[in-house]
Amino acid sequence: MPNTFSLLFLGVFCLTLGLRLWLKWRQIRHVLAHRTAVPADFIDRIPLASHQKAADYAVDRSKLAIFSIVADAALLLALTLGGGLAGLHAFWSPRLDGVGYGLAMIFSVMAISGLVDLPQTLYSQFVVEAKHGFNRMTPALFLSDFVKQLLLGIVIGAPVIAAVLWLMGAMGDYWWFWVWLFWSAFNLLLMFIYPTWIAPLFNKFSPLPDGDMKTRIEALLARCGFRSSGLHVMDGSKRSGHGNAYFTGFGDNKRIVFYDTLLERLSPAEVEAVLAHELGHFRKRHIVQRMTLMFSASLAFLWLLGQLIDAPWFYAGLGVTQASTALALILFFLVVPVFLFPLAPLTSRLSRRHEFEADAYAATHASADDLVSALVRLYDDNAATLTPDPLHSLFHDSHPAAAQRIAHLQQQETSA
Repeated sequence: MPNTFSLLFLGVFCLTLGLRLWLKWRQIRHVLAHRTAVPADFIDRIPLASHQKAADYAVDRSKLAIFSIVADAALLLALTLGGGLAGLHAFWSPRLDGVGYGLAMIFSVMAISGLVDLPQTLYSQFVVEAKHGFNRMTPALFLSDFVKQLLLGIVIGAPVIAAVLWLMGAMGDYWWFWVWLFWSAFNLLLMFIYPTWIAPLFNKFSPLPDGDMKTRIEALLARCGFRSSGLHVMDGSKRSGHGNAYFTGFGDNKRIVFYDTLLERLSPAEVEAVLAHELGHFRKRHIVQRMTLMFSASLAFLWLLGQLIDAPWFYAGLGVTQASTALALILFFLVVPVFLFPLAPLTSRLSRRHEFEADAYAATHASADDLVSALVRLYDDNAATLTPDPLHSLFHDSHPAAAQRIAHLQQQETSA
């Protein structure tokens, strides 16, 4: 018979599943309803054909997302109340114990999840992205990436998970605090080594060539007082037609990385404006705020797991009769997203506020008009829909809607 927690989990599970599917259907209907006309704010900037391409791309991605949501939900039920984890426990517990058992359980769940996700990933890359002209990845490159990611998961992931499991079993009632310290230190180390040791395994990074663009960027960095370990161009075009730019690392190991696709499409002034926006995130301490929020949330979640780890109702309510540190860890991180999704608008709102603040910073250190021009070009080139459903956007979009963002920048330019 299901216990009270089983009924609570099923209730929230159905609520979250229904909400996610409803939001995707809303997005599809809203985008299609506005497909026939370019929004007034963009009518002189975006051709109708581009607007319709973006609408079709958004609809195809949403349809695939619906399939992914249903598949992930079915897997979650199969692993928990369907007895999947209980079956894995019955298989591994006679063969292994301690940390070895925990590693086998966790990697088994990861392998099953990966097998479920693989067809979706392949369809997304080689059907949806290819249909809309963005895929540049070959099957050989996909396989190479997959093998590298698998090996990294084993070489890095296995020792980290083993350390977490050992701490959970060896550190007494306050194990959650020691795990949090270890996890935080590991994430900081990963941020430091990623630019130098991990990213080059997947992409080629070249110094930004001399010229007007580099001169502009170095002058911008000097004005903003930003020090980096270098300006790099990444060969993103070998996988995708999408363009982007980002910071990576921290301290003296900070790098500024531009996709080659971005540099091909934007003028030097537009690239300068885009980088000014990214510098705004740094100067407004958004990165520090997000890291603080992430570390605080991980501490809270680990404390909560510490309260649940010895509760028989927690295991029984999710289809498991045997308690263990590995099962507690797996169950917790399978179930937590179900309960957190209804709160997604809170984190999305914070992210959108940060985007507005970074845009305002960019408008004072570069040209707001150049940033508007760059954004419009990126919306067009990346087939980003100009007419997202507002409620879907509230839950899913970390950036403000295009019309809101450009209106905010134009206001900054007028008041300057």
